[in-house]
Amino acid sequence: MAKNSSPAQIEITQVRSGIGRPTKHRRTLRALGLKHQRSVIHNDTPAIQGMIRQVTHLVKVEAVEE
Repeated sequence: MAKNSSPAQIEITQVRSGIGRPTKHRRTLRALGLKHQRSVIHNDTPAIQGMIRQVTHLVKVEAVEE
């Protein structure tokens, strides 16, 4: 029988500016939907984890409680 569960979600908040950062980092922030001091919620997928790993020094990540 298939397990019917929703994927885990994480809240990502940008805490440092992308100004003066490499273009690759700024584009990653934009792809995550981040603006300074804003939070977004994404499903915890390998693609999102890779993006977070690239800009880990600019963001704060927390698990979303359901």
